[in-house]
Amino acid sequence: MARRREVSRIEGFSDSVFAFAITLLVVSLEVPKTFAELVQTMRGFPAFAVCFLMLFQVWWRHYTFFRSYDLEDPFVIRSTGALLFVVLFYVYPLKFVWSMSFGSVEGRPVTAMIATSQIPLLFVVYGAGVIAVFGILALLYRYAYGQRDRLQLSATERIDARVRLWSNTAIAGWGVVSMLLALVLGRTAPHLIALAGYVYFGIGLSEWLLVRYRGRMCRRLNTASTSPA
Repeated sequence: MARRREVSRIEGFSDSVFAFAITLLVVSLEVPKTFAELVQTMRGFPAFAVCFLMLFQVWWRHYTFFRSYDLEDPFVIRSTGALLFVVLFYVYPLKFVWSMSFGSVEGRPVTAMIATSQIPLLFVVYGAGVIAVFGILALLYRYAYGQRDRLQLSATERIDARVRLWSNTAIAGWGVVSMLLALVLGRTAPHLIALAGYVYFGIGLSEWLLVRYRGRMCRRLNTASTSPA
């Protein structure tokens, strides 16, 4: 249930930073002057689309926090500042990773963008960004859940707070797994280094499990509320 009615200054500032981050992702700031330049620009569209969706997902989780909980104290402001800093810092690594990924799908040699020996470090940098972004979001939701009595959260809202906390924690956890795999495989089996990227498909599994958990808890709650005394 949404509790905020007006957009606060910290929310307005956050929206501006996310908008600027998306601007940094734009394929080209100049209008193509020839058809060849247009084709070259369009090649970057898939990577831009994925990066845009990922930033939108982060923005949505942050937006949901402020819409759901009327919290704007020093902890929330500091955490939001840290989140925005990380988002801006990792825009270019995010764009680089997905430009490289789609470039390899199109048949362009990856070695033109990065040396094979540098790929493990790239996964470590990318994983650190995932851990930082979703770790901060998890801390925000953990803080909100800790304030559940003061916020007078309903039983359903408490379930949602737990699910959102675990969702962000799980995504940060997949980042940890990816980093560890990159460090280990980079030394022992470089030919398997792509597994450090495929690990992120596990996010779909953890989200599916949490959706099932939420549904089960809500059904149990409804059953308890409708049972005769």
